Amino acid sequence: MVEAKRASSAKAWRLGIGERRIVLIVGDLLMAFAALAISLYLWAIGFELEDIGNFSKLLPAQVPGWFFALPVVWLLMLVETYSSYRSLNWRQTFISLLAAAAMGMGTYVLVYFTSEPGSLPRTGVAIFALAAWVLTAIWRLVYIRIFSLPGFTRQAVLVGAGTSGQALLNVINNIKPMPYRLVAVLDDDPKKKGKTAAGHKVRGGGALLTSLLKKNEVTDILVAINGRMQEQTFRALLEAQEQGIEIKRMPVAYEEMLDRVPVNYLEADWLVRSFVDDARANRFYLMGKRLIDIFGGLVGMASLLVIGPLVALATLLDTGRPITFSQTRAGKGGRPYRIIKFRTMRVNAEVAGKPQLAKEDDERSTRIGRILRKTRLDEWPQFYNVLRGDMSLVGPRPERPELMEHFEKHIPFYRARLLEKPGITGWAQVNHGYYATLDEMSIKLEYDLYYIKHRGPFLDFIILLRTIGTILGFRGR
Repeated sequence: MVEAKRASSAKAWRLGIGERRIVLIVGDLLMAFAALAISLYLWAIGFELEDIGNFSKLLPAQVPGWFFALPVVWLLMLVETYSSYRSLNWRQTFISLLAAAAMGMGTYVLVYFTSEPGSLPRTGVAIFALAAWVLTAIWRLVYIRIFSLPGFTRQAVLVGAGTSGQALLNVINNIKPMPYRLVAVLDDDPKKKGKTAAGHKVRGGGALLTSLLKKNEVTDILVAINGRMQEQTFRALLEAQEQGIEIKRMPVAYEEMLDRVPVNYLEADWLVRSFVDDARANRFYLMGKRLIDIFGGLVGMASLLVIGPLVALATLLDTGRPITFSQTRAGKGGRPYRIIKFRTMRVNAEVAGKPQLAKEDDERSTRIGRILRKTRLDEWPQFYNVLRGDMSLVGPRPERPELMEHFEKHIPFYRARLLEKPGITGWAQVNHGYYATLDEMSIKLEYDLYYIKHRGPFLDFIILLRTIGTILGFRGR
């Protein structure tokens, strides 16, 4: 009984991915409010106050209301650091924090110097940005150190050492620090016993699973069984669930760790059972999304009146005409439509007129074209398609019909991306680089299907927010 209580207590500290994310967000928010308090205090004791003797005069007299929203703004700027594989990586976290602080201050400086003199505070915002960055960095370091300790790491048993099981093992091995400490890899197939799967020795089946649960503080069982499950294994899984151990199918664990859908390891009926049924969009969501698209399209077209002439002039001076180019793309349900983009590559960039995917540091790009791609300004004319209803602000990026036919032959479920209206930006665009090979296109599809499956106002907001960060940080591709 005592051992069972100890095991239960130990498991309580091994938080799941979602629970860790909540802890991380709450900690970030507390650090942001602490930074706000520090900035108000330092501001009050003499930086910009004429009367420094009365702190209470600061709040109503000289601090604008929006200043108190800075903690929330800071939290929103950190949104891309909350993915499971980034949150425990100090290097990626540090770079993201630095980029968030730099972009935030850069944007504010731009607004400050284009506003009426004296209308915006100066020192208070600078102090907040510095304090928020330092405090959040310290908190993130503490968070990473704590949840990297063995006592806080989830302990898992993988059941199934076939192709899908090995794919899951590769994902776990490639995330540093590892999201799970693997207690054992099991498989009912006696031919696999003793062999190695992604660096882990394969052991027995259902009978061994029961004994492992008694001897180890297992928190998760990852099920990656191809085909029929043996009755003994099924009973062991039921016993594990009764003990409070989480049972996760391979696709679920894969999604949690990578925010993608494993298209190469899905069952034949997945599209109907787990995708079409669960991913039906709410009508109110669709109506709201269309209203936002119209508003965004109008804003985009209005800004195009300013941006367009500047891009046209720069392109003419760089490589001459044409300024734009038009292509046919596959829309929702495969319906073809035309898009217009600012030209970023040299004329006749495709050999013999054959479609050719863009790649990183593409030698076909012009000097101005590289800048347009980095800032995503080459996509700006597509706001017209958003107004027409051909596209949305957020969705899978539209593909050329001839490339669609090619990818459908080689990538499972590829046509499923046509269930959603294409977008100017999307989940794949904010999470990955160029997609120039079939393997990379498969990853892109995994992101697209994840978006369609989990689409909603919150995910759309996250994508738009990260897209703005990409534009301001010149990180477009």
